[in-house]
Order: sequence, then structure tokens, then C-alpha cells
Amino acid sequence: MPVELPAPIAIYFSSDSAGDASKLAQCFATDAVVKDEGHTYNGLAEITQWRADAKKKYQYTVQPISSTIGNGNVTVTSRLTGNFPGSPIDLQFVFGIVNGRITSLDIHP
Repeated sequence: MPVELPAPIAIYFSSDSAGDASKLAQCFATDAVVKDEGHTYNGLAEITQWRADAKKKYQYTVQPISSTIGNGNVTVTSRLTGNFPGSPIDLQFVFGIVNGRITSLDIHP
């Protein structure tokens, strides 16, 4: 059964699966912040580069398996499968959304 997600988060995951970084501008605020693997990426240009680099390095796929809403965030548990140690792994994607755009994303185990 597909996981129901708010529109910007659904766009994020569908663009990731399709490898279409151009759609990131449709879901992220221009001043959004992403935290992943101990690094912080600020703004749409850095986020787009982060996504392209991760796709190239890990050749991964991601599948949302559940979501919860709390503390002003949407947390999506997703299974990542790819070219990295420990694959597959379930990660938490914690999204902040304001005015229909992702303003923050923190990815962690």
C-alpha cells in the first residue's frame, strides 16, 4: 500500500526515484537546509548538487514505508537500497514544511 505524503514530500521522493533533480525546485524553498551524513547543505543549489552526488556515489533507490506527523514535522521512514555498506537500510527523513515547500530535511538512522 503506498504511503500518503504531503505534496512537496511526494514530489521529493518521486523526483528521487526518477533521478530528476529539476523537480527539487518544485518542492524545496530556495533557502531550505538539508542535513545528511554529518553535512549541511544550504539553499537550492547546494541541495541539488548534494542529491546528484549521492545518486552517483551510491546508486540508490528509496522507498517510503511509513510516515508520521508530530512536532511540526513530517517523518518518513524509508528503505534505501544501493551501493553502500549495510544496504538496505531504513532511514528517517524528517521534513519541515512551510507554505507548501520543504524548508528543512534531516536524514538519519
